[in-house]
Amino acid sequence: MQTTMPDIADTAPALQTGKLDWVGMGEIELPFIFETRNIAPVNVIAKARAFVNLHKEDAKGIHMSRLFLALDTLSTEQQVNPQTLKQALDAFISSHDDLSDQAQIEFKFELPLRRKSLLSGKVGWKNYPVHLIAKINQGTVSFELMVDVTYSSTCPCSAALARQLIQNAFSEKFAEQNIDKQTVLEWLGTTDGIVATPHSQRSIANVKVKLDSQIDSFDVVGLIDALEAELKTPVQAAVKREDEQEFARLNGQNLMFCEDAARKIKGLLEQQSYADYWLQINHYESLHAHDAVAIAVKGVAGGYTA
Repeated sequence: MQTTMPDIADTAPALQTGKLDWVGMGEIELPFIFETRNIAPVNVIAKARAFVNLHKEDAKGIHMSRLFLALDTLSTEQQVNPQTLKQALDAFISSHDDLSDQAQIEFKFELPLRRKSLLSGKVGWKNYPVHLIAKINQGTVSFELMVDVTYSSTCPCSAALARQLIQNAFSEKFAEQNIDKQTVLEWLGTTDGIVATPHSQRSIANVKVKLDSQIDSFDVVGLIDALEAELKTPVQAAVKREDEQEFARLNGQNLMFCEDAARKIKGLLEQQSYADYWLQINHYESLHAHDAVAIAVKGVAGGYTA
């Protein structure tokens, strides 16, 4: 009885020769401990993709189990940070030393963060979608990070139209009256006074940045905090009435078209040291059945495109 099992990837001829850009696996369920600045290491559950290139034209295929086992080591014996991702990528290449000189790992997961309310001091959980990509190309490692930040956007045009209706209502109500301050205050506190409100909608900023290959840690929380501070109206977790009122004030003081939000974030990213960036603003309109979208890139040669 034969005791050696056949390895078709090594021994069988390719049906047709040729190089392939990427070969590997997608939608791998992978729990791991993620490290990022400003919070303790956190358990997440990701969907992973793992690839190597196939530059040996006559090779039948790669050894996918070797990629899977390297990811399993990352999941069960390590924490995910720039150093361990480099080790996993090196393992991909070393286990395919005659076949590949490039490798890639992608993780998509949600990062749970405790977020404080605007005024009441209450705290609640918010999950932030994160997409992390690590690549190695002939020994050079690169990292890309994408986050989604959800916020509220109030339409400047709608706000102006609502103000006009309130002005018209005021003129009609008090056209022939000598009025005092208290009467006006009472009228403004009624539905007869505020006859119109501007439309606002839940909106999402998708932001991707290329990180320095020499980083020693990720700073996902720092990026999320900077984006929310720039937009000023991130959606909330725990909310009491005073928080809701403050949220309404912030919306009224930060009216935004999608173009405004895109320029805000572009200006923020221009102040950072990212090698490249790409952003897409999505305003999920409450007035229209379609979305308002704006896209911007840094514009470096060979970089991200719109």
